[in-house]
Amino acid sequence: MVDHTVKAFDADIGQLRGMISQMGGLAEDAIAQAMQALARPDPALAARVRADDKAIDAIEAEVERLAVRIIALRAPMAVDLREVVAALKIAAVVERIGDYAKNIAKRVPMIDADGGSHRIEPLSLLPSMARMASDMVRAALDAFAARDPEAAIRVVESDAALDDFYDSIFRTLVTYMVENPRTISQVAHLLFVAKNLERVGDHATNVAEMVYFAATGTQMADRDRDGATHEDTF
Repeated sequence: MVDHTVKAFDADIGQLRGMISQMGGLAEDAIAQAMQALARPDPALAARVRADDKAIDAIEAEVERLAVRIIALRAPMAVDLREVVAALKIAAVVERIGDYAKNIAKRVPMIDADGGSHRIEPLSLLPSMARMASDMVRAALDAFAARDPEAAIRVVESDAALDDFYDSIFRTLVTYMVENPRTISQVAHLLFVAKNLERVGDHATNVAEMVYFAATGTQMADRDRDGATHEDTF
């Protein structure tokens, strides 16, 4: 009976991981397609991105139901409980990442109506930022699947590079807007896109921190202003 219970729990955890991995794949695809729609511009592709977001929402609801059922029926303890709770929280974060892709897609018809994003030279920087953000999401979810706290740390450390990239793009877009006043409306939309991509990186960092906690039972060490580090245990 005990062996059967352990196998059933492992199967449930495996299903949770699989659903979260599926959500992550859909979110990454949504970011890539939203950026393609922006670069062309392609309002029809942008509309599909917005419509496909419902699939991510549906999987999140399934994760929530399964996580609640596992807690109610299996009564997991310690590391197992942390993993279930982490899965529940991670699903909500990935759903939000999908929302950011949808937000980007919503800007495509607005930019197209204002003359098209292909006329704005700094747009060429945004796809690289999108790839960097998507790579962070993939790495964070891979860390969750592998229960790898060291990989989670690397994701958090990589967020600084994405923030620097965002700062650079922000300055470039603002400078371009000042020098080309006719593009103010279009550039404003692109600044919104860049901010959404920066937020994707922040959410990937949140996932990584949850992974670290689930694997170790401690919060990832924060660095104080004086350079000291501290950890909270669970």
